[in-house]
Amino acid sequence: MNSPSDSRPAILFRNVSYSLNGGGELLRNLSLEVREGETLVLLGKSGSGKTTTLKLINRLLTPTSGEILVQGKSNCDWDLIRLRRTIGYAIQEVGLFPHFTVARNIGVVPRIEGWPEDRIQQRVAELLNLVGLEANLANRYPRELSGGQRQRVGVARALAADPPILLMDEPFGALDPITRAQLQKEFAALQQRLKKTVVFVTHDLREALMLATRIALIEQGQLISALTPEEFVHSKEKQVAAYVEAFGNTL
Repeated sequence: MNSPSDSRPAILFRNVSYSLNGGGELLRNLSLEVREGETLVLLGKSGSGKTTTLKLINRLLTPTSGEILVQGKSNCDWDLIRLRRTIGYAIQEVGLFPHFTVARNIGVVPRIEGWPEDRIQQRVAELLNLVGLEANLANRYPRELSGGQRQRVGVARALAADPPILLMDEPFGALDPITRAQLQKEFAALQQRLKKTVVFVTHDLREALMLATRIALIEQGQLISALTPEEFVHSKEKQVAAYVEAFGNTL
């Protein structure tokens, strides 16, 4: 994917740490910028601190120390509801409302925002097309969809109110390999068109190399490096090289 042009950071971590109450430190002195329009992939093993980092952005978690700026303003100074409506959120489990149709699921945030109904219907139709779903699926319920279809609806819902920032926590991780590969390609093409600022969590280096503008490797709560995909695969840094070697000939 092409690198975004130089611009102010959409998200900026300044010496951010996060500890459990009375427990261990999950993230330590993280300083990292996410540039406008880029896809920054947070890569690392399970328990490395990737999802913790993601959840700190939209204040599902609050830093123990340090500061996170979103669009130039500390996320603690944002109205929490406004912050979260500025940030789309897609997760592995999708989290669709089972008693809502596809159309109602996608239209949740626009409806809360007070969009007129005809505009919501137009947006739903536009997004179904954008994520590769047929229009006749709008009136189905999540249980009537395949895993890949549900994940597409999850992405559509995250994009519904056209947020500038999108957080994605292993969104394709529960899918079979063929469906996962297809959605990765479709998302890469979609991002080329939309130019959202995306923070994407995965443990899969192949997925990171396909989707990332830069890859931020996190191990044991610490940032090891933030490199372009090409820099990453050729890096001599010990921990980066070990991650690449672990995937070996599968890349």
